[in-house]
Amino acid sequence: MAAGGRHTTKVLRLSQDLPLVIEIVDSEDKIHQFVVAIEPIMGSALVTTEKVKVIRYGESGPSDTT
Repeated sequence: MAAGGRHTTKVLRLSQDLPLVIEIVDSEDKIHQFVVAIEPIMGSALVTTEKVKVIRYGESGPSDTT
């Protein structure tokens, strides 16, 4: 039983350091504001940005003007 308890503790400890991916699609300015706002709490992090082309958004698609 004790060995099982140690194994569980190890699994829980490992789960605390799993990577986290957050994806946000917005204007470049709003992304920059978001990054500046969360920088004090980020700690060690990798932040990347890239341009995207929205092909479909929601049920109606980007070219629907109704």
